[in-house]
Amino acid sequence: MKKAKTRIVEFISYFFILLFCYAGISKIMDFENFQVQISESPLLSSYAGFIPFAIIILELIIAGLLCYRKTRNIGLIGSFVLMLIFTGYIFYIIQTSENLPCSCGGILEKMSWHQHLIFNIGCVVLSVIALGLNLRYSRPAE
Repeated sequence: MKKAKTRIVEFISYFFILLFCYAGISKIMDFENFQVQISESPLLSSYAGFIPFAIIILELIIAGLLCYRKTRNIGLIGSFVLMLIFTGYIFYIIQTSENLPCSCGGILEKMSWHQHLIFNIGCVVLSVIALGLNLRYSRPAE
């Protein structure tokens, strides 16, 4: 049973590695557009010079942390916090703005804001599951 639970943690970690690498690289590939979209956000426009770099760097660092068993807990906590922030931002946008472009990049950009909210909530749940399992089953047997 422990092996199956550690496999779940690995699968969820691989999912986040792919997600964050894909999102980060997509943003790098179309960086000017990403910066413009961030600057159009009513909540982020004041930080448009800093936020695009910070998001990309955080996504890639978290993906790197998830690659190694020793740093996986930190990576899962980072995934949880980042996805929670993204989810809160999307909720705020849905409540306050209309026709604001998504700055996610790649195929994620094709989702509606409501689809994105559901996707992000699912990611938050996955990160909680993986973190809980990893904390419980990654310790050496006593």
